Amino acid sequence: MVNIGAGNAATSLALILSDRVEMTVPELKILDLQQMTGELGGPESPVAGVLFKMEGDLEGMIMFILEKKFCHTLTGLLLDKHIESFEDLDDMDLSMFREVGNIIVGGYVNALASMLNMVIKISHPDIAVDMAGAILSYPVHYFGTMGDNVLFVREDFLSEHSSITSHLLIMPQPESFDKIFYRLEEL
Repeated sequence: MVNIGAGNAATSLALILSDRVEMTVPELKILDLQQMTGELGGPESPVAGVLFKMEGDLEGMIMFILEKKFCHTLTGLLLDKHIESFEDLDDMDLSMFREVGNIIVGGYVNALASMLNMVIKISHPDIAVDMAGAILSYPVHYFGTMGDNVLFVREDFLSEHSSITSHLLIMPQPESFDKIFYRLEEL
């Protein structure tokens, strides 16, 4: 499932960048929220988070997290703009990150829905640019009513020009987590 979703993401990214994009084998972990900031380089690491709500047969949230290098690469390639820091981002940059997140997350959700034979819808994306600890505070707050575990996907995209890393957090409600594992056991 993760390989198919990552393959969809790499294909979509290649189309967006008009360049050949390869990917490493995605790394999948089940983590609790306490471990998340460590995976993102610590609580003070600057990141952009594109957040979606999942509805339908699975409910919860998905967050696409972009490291600074990923954001800088995208703004350079897609908007022909060089940024020094996240403070240099404007509304056009944020809109572009939302759209890239929408395309990448859509690829994963479609793969997940197809493999599990479920209907899964995602909301319009919200975005925040901040330190990893702050970005994760919203899902952590929300998880007070959801659960403690997240599916964490790390993938590296490689092109002729650069290598960039992205992270995807799939945060299903506990009942949805159970549905995922039940359906996977049936396969």
